[in-house]
Amino acid sequence: MIRKISVMDVSKKYGLELRLLHAITKGHPWYGKWGYQFGAGSFALTQDSYRQAVENLSSLPLTIFLSQGRKPRTRLQDLISFYQSLSDSELVNIRDLFLFLTSSIRDAHKPGSGADEATCKKRKTCNSKVLCAWTSTDILRVEEAMFRVLRAVSGPNWVSWRALRGAVCKAGPPELLDYCLKALHGKQAADGLVVNSRSVSGSGAMEYKIERCNPMVNVNINGNGLPCTLNLPSEEHLRRDLKYLYDCMLNPSTMSNHVPLIKREVAVDSATTVLDCKQFLKVYQPERFLPIPKSDAIQVLCEVDIMEQSDVHSRNPPPELLILPSDATISDLKAEASRTFQDVYLMFRRFQADELVGYGGVNESTQVKLLLGSAEFVTVRGKFLGKNGLSKYRMERGMERWTVDCFCGAKDDDGERMLACDVCSVWQHTRCAGIPDLDAVPAKFICLRCRCLNKTMNTSGNCKDESVAGVGLGKNLAHVV
Repeated sequence: MIRKISVMDVSKKYGLELRLLHAITKGHPWYGKWGYQFGAGSFALTQDSYRQAVENLSSLPLTIFLSQGRKPRTRLQDLISFYQSLSDSELVNIRDLFLFLTSSIRDAHKPGSGADEATCKKRKTCNSKVLCAWTSTDILRVEEAMFRVLRAVSGPNWVSWRALRGAVCKAGPPELLDYCLKALHGKQAADGLVVNSRSVSGSGAMEYKIERCNPMVNVNINGNGLPCTLNLPSEEHLRRDLKYLYDCMLNPSTMSNHVPLIKREVAVDSATTVLDCKQFLKVYQPERFLPIPKSDAIQVLCEVDIMEQSDVHSRNPPPELLILPSDATISDLKAEASRTFQDVYLMFRRFQADELVGYGGVNESTQVKLLLGSAEFVTVRGKFLGKNGLSKYRMERGMERWTVDCFCGAKDDDGERMLACDVCSVWQHTRCAGIPDLDAVPAKFICLRCRCLNKTMNTSGNCKDESVAGVGLGKNLAHVV
């Protein structure tokens, strides 16, 4: 009979915040897999701001990261290009890239998934598409250029993906070079040599070397007569690259050094917003699971009115559907109302319905259908039995009364770290007060409002207690006067 269940999503894996990664790749948080939706955002964030942040971040085009001008290529750019070359479909934005990596990790993790066969099928499809854009002559020309570069390297030396691509940059367009590089492993040159490749531990970059054909090398031929590469990155390799790309492109605390200035502020703000949304909610409709009542049964929505309720912030629970036999009396209705609310809410475990509002003085044995007629709604008034009265579970965040009025707009405790002003006792977020989460809370704190008020009242213009840590006013408060 539970109506709503809320969760606090703090799930992490491999150093990644899953509520951020899943929001970007799937459009919903980690708990969205089980039907949980936006519940309440910290720092007064709304559902619209959450959705907009997800869209802003996930739709950032990869081209802004690949545009380098005259600067040397970075590892981030190499990884983006590498995975674009591996994907059968075009990777256009951040969502595409991370969805491809997470899907590849899932496929690599499946035991007995037939990765080699699946890889061959992928390459066959990809080759068919590529040959529509480039001829076999174009591909062979680029491959021969790569063979020449690799032959020039002697001994046990390997050639990096970046170096090989740069050495043959004039042999064809970048897309064709990337395609040939991804399919280079296992390629056989005219002189009987074969190309081998490996992933460099730590960096995740690919390296190539040409050597005498090893009879153990398994080179499959697809329908176009072109070798089918079998060495997709390992699961460990994919996870390492996913973590690196996450830190560069999604993590708001580390992305600043990698996201171009033109989109940096949008990216950081959007990622922070998504991470600030931790509370998710699943709404159940228990009436769907109720047994089908008999045709002559009485159905009535029942609301409770609590006699001893004095807290102006308290709210009554929503009405519950009562199903009563056709001959039910007022006494039966009150007993059923008490039982139903006791079953649904822990805080109502000592609740007892005493009277029907608007029907005072009516005999307990009066039948409900005679008293209510066609009415479909009734209110019962009751109280909580026992010494403690209203249960301590009455309020979601406890019975403490404290005023929250933060500059971000928050008016309630949202689970984030807060501190109270030592003058007005109003609570606000430490982050909004310019105090980083990793810093200790100051022993004495004067909020900006009180400091400004004191300064206005002080004819000398000097703010009282200016030396104490009412301090560290960050960008969120700097504009307040």
